[in-house]
Amino acid sequence: MKAHDGMYIGGEWRPAAGQDTIAVVNPADEQVIGHVPAGTAEDVDAAVRAARAAFPGWAATPPAERAARITALRDVLAARKEEIAETVTAELGSPLPLSQAVHAGVPVLVAGSYAELAASYSFEEKLGNSTVLLEPVGVVGAITPWNYPLHQIVAKVAPALAAGCTVVLKPAEDTPLTAQLFAEATEEAGLPAGVFNLVTGVGAVAGQALAEHEDVDLVSFTGSTAVGRQIGATAGAAVKRVALELGGKSANVILPGADLAKAVNVGVANVMSNSGQTCSAWTRMLVDAERYEEAVSLAATAVAKYVPGERVGPLVNAKQQARVRGYIEKGIEEGARLVAGGPEAPKDQGYYVSPTVFADVTPGMTIAQEEIFGPVLSILRYEDVDDALRIANDTVYGLAGAVWGADDAEAVAFARRMDTGQVDINGGRFNPLAPFGGYKQSGVGRELGPHGLSEYLQTKSLQF
Repeated sequence: MKAHDGMYIGGEWRPAAGQDTIAVVNPADEQVIGHVPAGTAEDVDAAVRAARAAFPGWAATPPAERAARITALRDVLAARKEEIAETVTAELGSPLPLSQAVHAGVPVLVAGSYAELAASYSFEEKLGNSTVLLEPVGVVGAITPWNYPLHQIVAKVAPALAAGCTVVLKPAEDTPLTAQLFAEATEEAGLPAGVFNLVTGVGAVAGQALAEHEDVDLVSFTGSTAVGRQIGATAGAAVKRVALELGGKSANVILPGADLAKAVNVGVANVMSNSGQTCSAWTRMLVDAERYEEAVSLAATAVAKYVPGERVGPLVNAKQQARVRGYIEKGIEEGARLVAGGPEAPKDQGYYVSPTVFADVTPGMTIAQEEIFGPVLSILRYEDVDDALRIANDTVYGLAGAVWGADDAEAVAFARRMDTGQVDINGGRFNPLAPFGGYKQSGVGRELGPHGLSEYLQTKSLQF
């Protein structure tokens, strides 16, 4: 794969300050496919200085012109869709059809939505004798994960650009090649020098330097709750704004009158998508006692279709593979019934984990409480609707979820009582304008749509 040996700073590819590099490994065959620079605090400082220098001009650019540049960026991403999909497949291991449809396709949709918002959003309003101005917050430090490498970049960078902010991106070290393609796209789209900057590197060095930098006004981070706490503490000490999209343990609640076969099949597909490496995955399936064993049987049949190396890719690296297999062993140890899969590696090469389904899972089990981030589904039994609600809300997380009912009204009534940021009703479709983010330890702030744009704005009032 093509890999740049420098950082994208101030509108050009520059040599890194240090000599260390990071090997990019294809998780499907464990082969090295490229190397990128391991950025240092010096690289981060150069990128932040470039972003700060570009900020006044970009902030003053009329929203219609910012919208035009984001539209151009969307068009470049669309034109390079196949290259992006192949790159994601190579460094993440995602099956190519998923990379084409989701990893390359959804970011185009999201970028387009922000192009439209930039052109139509009201950046000022009248309130009595005051004019309220919504202004860009400044320089944004964006730290993105490996599980959806391009989507997470676009979900941060596009609204920041629409708001008039400038950006320094530190992508996950496992998937930096996709980030480099995005940097090329910003250049091709004609973004002014310094408006977008890229520093590759490890989180403990480059990510920490970005979060701590005194000239970064907002840190937007997606990743684990543990790292989110560290970034929140760092930002709090500097009185710096943060947006944190963190972990999840989402419930898929199947009410007694719901279409059981559809709910189970869609639920299994949701958990197995992207090899289970999705923070919003519905990893806890809740079924009433009367239909519980039928649901377990349906889930076992459904998961058999997800063959490792075909419909399910590997996990991103050996560490993640070992972590997920450890959780499967823990589930067995704590008394859950193994219905499908197990801890044994299904292939001799690659970081694969067998798609796994557990039954007889109780709310206090480790696999029902902690985010596994792999193709592992836990099926829990409930006695009545109030019991289902108690179980659904009984985690430290609150990112997403699903409710299936006999009709939408019944499902909505239940969803209103869930402590979570986003709920799909009877298989609701993805909406790029709907706010995405969590309650409790699943994060602070929202991404996507106008709510995502507002994260990058600050408020000023003028009294007359």
